[in-house]
Amino acid sequence: MIRSDYLIIGSGIAGLSLALKVAQKAKVSLITKKKLFDSSTDKAQGGIACVIDKSDSFEKHIQDTLVSGAGLCDKDKVTKLVQESPDRLNELISLGVEFTKKENNPNEFDLGLEGGHSQRRILHAGDVTGNEIENVLIKNILKNKSITVFENYTAIDLIVNENNICCGAYVFANEKNYIEIFQAKIIALACGGASKTYLYTSNPDVSTGDGIAMAYRAGADVANMEFVQFHPTCLYNKNAKSFLISEAVRGEGAILRLKDGSQFMDKYSPQKELAPRDIVARAIDKELKTRRQDCVYLDITSKSKSFLMKRFPNIYIKCLDYGIDMAKDMIPVIPAAHFFCGGVKIDEHGRTNIKNLYALGETSCSGIHGANRLASNSLLEGIVYADRVYKDSLRLLNGKYYDLQNLPNKYKTSKNNSLVYMQEWEEIRRASWNYLSITRSNEKLIKAKKRISILKSEINTFFKHSPVTVENIELRNIACIADLIVNSALQRKESRGLHYNVDYPEMLPVAKDIVLNESVK
Repeated sequence: MIRSDYLIIGSGIAGLSLALKVAQKAKVSLITKKKLFDSSTDKAQGGIACVIDKSDSFEKHIQDTLVSGAGLCDKDKVTKLVQESPDRLNELISLGVEFTKKENNPNEFDLGLEGGHSQRRILHAGDVTGNEIENVLIKNILKNKSITVFENYTAIDLIVNENNICCGAYVFANEKNYIEIFQAKIIALACGGASKTYLYTSNPDVSTGDGIAMAYRAGADVANMEFVQFHPTCLYNKNAKSFLISEAVRGEGAILRLKDGSQFMDKYSPQKELAPRDIVARAIDKELKTRRQDCVYLDITSKSKSFLMKRFPNIYIKCLDYGIDMAKDMIPVIPAAHFFCGGVKIDEHGRTNIKNLYALGETSCSGIHGANRLASNSLLEGIVYADRVYKDSLRLLNGKYYDLQNLPNKYKTSKNNSLVYMQEWEEIRRASWNYLSITRSNEKLIKAKKRISILKSEINTFFKHSPVTVENIELRNIACIADLIVNSALQRKESRGLHYNVDYPEMLPVAKDIVLNESVK
C-alpha cells in the first residue's frame, strides 16, 4: 500500500498545476498511465484565453463564452473563471512559461484570435502552447521533493467506504503487472477527456474517460455527457493519426472550401469560419453528407510562407510531412471528437458528491462550457480549478486515513495475451461515431442504446473474468462512456444547434443539467 496526503490521477495542466500547489502543504502521489507528458495538454496548439488587452473586457469574454455554450453555461461560474484568469496566467509565467511576444514590441504578448471570440485574447507559444506549458510544469514537478511521480500506473477503480468517503484507488502497475492500493486523505481526478470513445478524434490514445468512468462506478454524479465537442479541422490523411489543425489558423484568415474551391460557411453563420466550433463542425458535416465527399479544405494560401512558418511552425512542418505546403496547397480536413463538456459533476470548488473526492479539467462538468466550449477556455479552466481545488482541500489535510486492510482482492493479474478486446474496442468506437456523432436522431440513439448496452455487458463480463491489462481497463471505461453519452442524449429533449440565436441568447431558457449516477438510467 502506498500512502500520501494527496492522490492526483492525471498529468495534464490541471493535475500538474494542482500537484505543485498542494506540494506546498502536503505529500503528493501523482500517477499517470503513461509518461508525464502523455496528455491532451501536451497536444494543445491554440493557447489560453485571457483578457489582458486594453480594448478587451471581462464582459466580452464572458459573453463570448455564454454564446458559444448555447446559453447552457453557468453564468456565475463563467464570470469567476474569467475574472480569475489573469492571476492564474501570471502564475504560469512565473513558473517559466514563455508566451509569444509581438515582434515589434517584446513587452506585449502576441494575442491570437479563434472561433467564437470577439477579440484577440489568446496567449500562445507559437502553435505548441500545450507542449510549452506541459514541459515547464513537469520541470517544476520533478524538482519538487514533496511530489512522488508514478509513471505507467493506471487507475482501475476508486475505493469508497460505507460512509461515501473516497479513501484511495486500486491502481495497476503496467510494467510490473500487479495491483497497488494507493491510500490518501484527498483524491483528485484530473484524467482528461474521453474522445477515444469515437473512431475519429484529435485526442491522444490516453483519452479514454478513465476518471469519469471510475467516478461513475463509485457513485459520483456525472452530467451533460451528451455534449461532446467535435473540432472542425482535423487533418484528413490516412497516415496522420489525430493531428489537429489549430483553430488559430482560421483566426489568421483561413477559409473553408469545398473540393471545387467554393466557400460555404456564409450559409451557416454571419461569423463564417470564426463561428463557434459546434456550428462550424455541423456545417462541414452537412456539406460532406449532402455532397458525399470525404473532406473539406482549409485554405490559408493568402498568407506568405514566412508568416506561416513563424506563426505555425509545427503545423507547417507536419503538413509538409504529408506533402502539403500550407503556403501553396489547401489542407484537407474533417471534424473529429475533441472535448467533453460534460463529466463528473462538481461545484465551484471542484467537489463531487463523494466526500474527499475532487474532479477538475476535462474530467469534470464545471458548468463553464455549457453545450459547446469556447476555444482556448479548456487550459484556462484547468489552472483556475487547480487553484480552487487546492484552496478548498486544505481543510481536509488534518483528517484521518480510513482502514483499508480488509479490502477484497477483486482483480486477476496473470499474463493475458488475448486479443478479444480489440474487436470490442473497434465496435464501441464505430458505434459511437455512427450513432452518437455530430448529428443525431432518436432512431440513431435507440439503435445505439441497444447495441452499446449489449457491448457494455459483454465487456464488463470479460473484464471480470480476465487478467487486468491497460487495454482491458480502457475498454471497460470507453464502454461506460458510450453508455453514458447515449443515456444522456436520450434525456435531452432539445437541440439548439444552428438555430441558436447568437444575438439574443437570453431568448432561450436555460435547460437543466442531465445528471446520471449508478441508480439513474
